[in-house]
Amino acid sequence: MFNLLTQFGSSSGIGALGFSLSGFLIQLATFVIALLVLRQWAFKPIMKVMKERRDLIEKGVSLGLEMEKEKTKLEEKVSKTLHETRIEADKIIADAQNTSRDMVRAAEEDARSKSALILKAAEERAKQEVALAWHKLENQLAALVADATEAVVEEKVDERSDSILIDKAIKERIKE
Repeated sequence: MFNLLTQFGSSSGIGALGFSLSGFLIQLATFVIALLVLRQWAFKPIMKVMKERRDLIEKGVSLGLEMEKEKTKLEEKVSKTLHETRIEADKIIADAQNTSRDMVRAAEEDARSKSALILKAAEERAKQEVALAWHKLENQLAALVADATEAVVEEKVDERSDSILIDKAIKERIKE
C-alpha cells in the first residue's frame, strides 16, 4: 500500500499528471472543514428559512382555498339577499301602485262630488238669476202695459186699478 501512495507522489503514474497526494489530502481536509462550517452556520439557517417559507406558502395556499370557499358562500349569500331585496322591492312597488291607484280614485271621487256641488250651486244661481230676470221683466212689462193703457184710454188710471189690470195681463200672458 505504501507503494501505491508513493506512486501518487512520484513523477511516474498519477504523479506524472500533476496529482499530489499531500495536496489532495489538504484539499479533502479543507472541504470537510468547509462542509462542517457551512453545515453548522449556513445550511441550518438556510434550511430553517426554507422550512419557514414552505410553511408560509402552505399556509397561504390553505388560506387561499379557505378564502375561495368563503367567497363562494358570500356570493351565495349576496345572491340570496339580492333575490330577497328584489322581491321586497317588487312588493313595495306593487303597494305604491295600489296606493297611487286608490289615491287617483279618491281624487276622482272628490272631483266628481265637488263638480256636482259646483253644478248644483250654478243651477241654484241660474234659478235665482232667472227669477230676478222674471221679476225685472214683470216690472218692465207692467210699466209697458201701464204706458200702453194710458195711450189707449188717454187718461191716467189710478195706481190700484193700474196694478190690478197689470197683474191680470201678466197672468194671462204667462198662461199662454
